[in-house]
Amino acid sequence: MRSNTATPRKNSLRAAALVASAAMVVIGVQSGSANASAEKVAGGQQLALSAGQRAAAVQDAQGGAASTAAKIGLDADKEKLIVRDVVKDADGTTHTRYERTYEGLPVLGGDLVVHQKKNGARDVTKATDAKIAVPSTTPSLAPAAAKKSALSVAAGEKTAKADADRAPRKVIWAAQGKPVLAYETVVTGVQKDGTPSKLHVITDANTGEKLFQDEAIETGTGTSTYSGNVSLNTTKSGSGYTLEDGSRGGHKTYDLNQGTDGTGALFTNSSDVWGAGRQKAGVDAHYGAAVTWDFYKNVLGRTGIKGDGKAAYSRVHYGNGYVNAFWDDECFCMTYGDGENDAHPLTSLDVAAHEMSHGVTAATANLRYSGESGGLNEATSDIFGTAAEFYANNAADPGDYLIGEKIDIRGDGSPLRYMDKPSKDGRSKDYWSSSLGSVDVHYSSGPANHFYYLLSEGSGSKVVGGVSYNSPTYDNSKITGIGRDKATKIWYKALTTYFTSTTNYKAARTATLKATADLYGATSNEYKTVAATWTAINVK
Repeated sequence: MRSNTATPRKNSLRAAALVASAAMVVIGVQSGSANASAEKVAGGQQLALSAGQRAAAVQDAQGGAASTAAKIGLDADKEKLIVRDVVKDADGTTHTRYERTYEGLPVLGGDLVVHQKKNGARDVTKATDAKIAVPSTTPSLAPAAAKKSALSVAAGEKTAKADADRAPRKVIWAAQGKPVLAYETVVTGVQKDGTPSKLHVITDANTGEKLFQDEAIETGTGTSTYSGNVSLNTTKSGSGYTLEDGSRGGHKTYDLNQGTDGTGALFTNSSDVWGAGRQKAGVDAHYGAAVTWDFYKNVLGRTGIKGDGKAAYSRVHYGNGYVNAFWDDECFCMTYGDGENDAHPLTSLDVAAHEMSHGVTAATANLRYSGESGGLNEATSDIFGTAAEFYANNAADPGDYLIGEKIDIRGDGSPLRYMDKPSKDGRSKDYWSSSLGSVDVHYSSGPANHFYYLLSEGSGSKVVGGVSYNSPTYDNSKITGIGRDKATKIWYKALTTYFTSTTNYKAARTATLKATADLYGATSNEYKTVAATWTAINVK
């Protein structure tokens, strides 16, 4: 290995093995070429806002939030809107995403998006259509009782070292049914596989009934290794170099040295040639973060996970024998274990792109990680993980629609998941059914993954990139795909402008059709194909 340049931030090659992995989340299927498509689209194409432009748009929208609340029919005395994001389209349409409060309390499941056209016409997408109102914001249940109940839930999940050091907070729970006064308790600890736990438990503040639970740490597991040479952006520091990417928001990669807290030590090296010993995992993570950043920026016009130009950071060598990797939105970081016997770090590009896409989902629709919305959350990470891997165009790991094909989690060479026919893994679902919401989110993601494959490539038997696929349809219809690039842009547009925290499969159909109409027109072939593809997975 040798240095490519002598500049402070430089690309250097490393011949280290890229370690793949990601079991329950993961690896990738990829999106078209390394360059954004030059195709002509309708005025619904999103504008690429700089971090400063986005911040100004958010500030401006917040200044008019009270007026907006009144215009869309909220209770001006009790309900307030808090701006989370602003997306602008080429035709002048603005999509403003809001959280909501009621008498000063956060309304969980009350988020909404206001779509305003240049001529002033307005439409609203809501996570719930229920009127936000409760008889009283004074609870019958003491916070201590909610904490005790939450700790009991954590015990049932076999969470080790469970503790609720933050006091339960009062909220309005509106994500399911009639809004009620509730407590949200966050229980920290360690999950059964060694993953940190941040379990959010929602308890009725008057009856003590558990209403909902959600694990905030989203994970992937598996072991394996693949190799390839990659380029890195590093930073000159004194007489040496650090794994800090100044061209991508200042992303840093740290060595936890088998610890489980803090950031550990920033990777440093006397030369700008990386890949010796413990550096290998750091190089893989640093590379994965760079590719994911570039994919979102160059293909989808998003600068950084939150769209604000700021980088996350990566931590490698987490724990001992930890066979997992996870995204934590609170630290805004990606963490990788070293696998069984600390022999195979889970630092592949697939894991990075999948997990960091959980961060994008959290910053936009914030799909709840339970039921059908949880399946759509997982599928979103599979879809963009797939797109990012195709974008990388890495000869050592060519793009395909086989999720986790490199990690050999079953020991028989089979992939973790299949997008062309999800049920081939023995657990995922090919089509929507009324029972889908009770399936684990990693398998209820199957119909959405199937939708993405069909929309991209079409139905039936075919070979793509040297891999054979045979994708069926629920109604035996024939689907002709519109291409991976368009399918990726449609899903992203829907996620960022029409999905909410409670979006289910039926609502996802509506959202993607709206997104397609924005991008390609309501009479386009793309629109007709999106509609037919949802029908092909039994979402009507």
